[in-house]
Amino acid sequence: MYDVIIIGGGAAGLTAAIYTTRRKLKTLVLSVDIGGQTNLTLHIENYPGYTELSGPKLMQTFEEQAKKFGAEIIFGKAAKVEKTKRGFEVRLANDEKYEGKTVIVASGKVPRTLGIPGEEKFMGRGVTTCATCDGPLYKNKKIAIIGGGNSALDAAEYMSKIASKVYLVHRRNEFRGEAILVDSVKAAKNVELVLNSMPVSINGDKFVSGLTIENVGTKKKRELDVNGVFIEIGYVADTSAVKELVKVNSKGEILVNEYCETGTEGIFAAGDITNVPFKQTVISAGQGAVAGLQAYTYLQKLEGKTAVKADWGV
Repeated sequence: MYDVIIIGGGAAGLTAAIYTTRRKLKTLVLSVDIGGQTNLTLHIENYPGYTELSGPKLMQTFEEQAKKFGAEIIFGKAAKVEKTKRGFEVRLANDEKYEGKTVIVASGKVPRTLGIPGEEKFMGRGVTTCATCDGPLYKNKKIAIIGGGNSALDAAEYMSKIASKVYLVHRRNEFRGEAILVDSVKAAKNVELVLNSMPVSINGDKFVSGLTIENVGTKKKRELDVNGVFIEIGYVADTSAVKELVKVNSKGEILVNEYCETGTEGIFAAGDITNVPFKQTVISAGQGAVAGLQAYTYLQKLEGKTAVKADWGV
């Protein structure tokens, strides 16, 4: 029996583990990998305390800290979480089962992919899913943004101030985003709208050097000379393991309050899997800390004890 079972080994899950283990809670982290989406970013310049480092290196530090304080890590995909008399049972896809008094869901969100040649090969080497994270690396370079919603438009508007040339590639003839964003992008002189077009392949040697697109009507292909491809077609939140125990919004994100509580006592959620509006490593880490401390508070109350809620008092 664990005090806390954390589903997810990214910034939120590992931070939660650091805080729960420092409170002497027996903690298990169940995850398909270590690092999550942060691993996809080779250069991070906006994480406090570091001027520049790679995503994998930062997540390695998170993992080392969590293990240092006693967190146990087991690799596997959580398939089902069920309420029990003593807490919760988490079943993995391979049918292994683990029991915990509390559960913190920190499984993150996975970017939708294009499924075209070169996408996986150049991920982190010219292909990115985060303009906020990686945008500054493409100063005065040519880039292409794929998508037609608010995230793509926002990325195009942001990158128009950084890159020398921005191609906004969208499969339709009109955008699904907010009108004010559309107007802002159209007003940018270095943004070229490439409509009714689909990406066919991402090309290069060690890094991206081009993007092949195809007109959906004429089937005519065109090669865009770019150094970066920003995929902004949305994210997928997989809450199937806890769908009967939590509430989600229209995007499939778990709804939480300021204490990362889900509405089901003993189940907390943190990071990109929640309805927090900004998907950043530092924000996920902050939510992980909140979830970990609140799980501790919950367990203290179960034992009839008073938990310290903040550094300024009881």
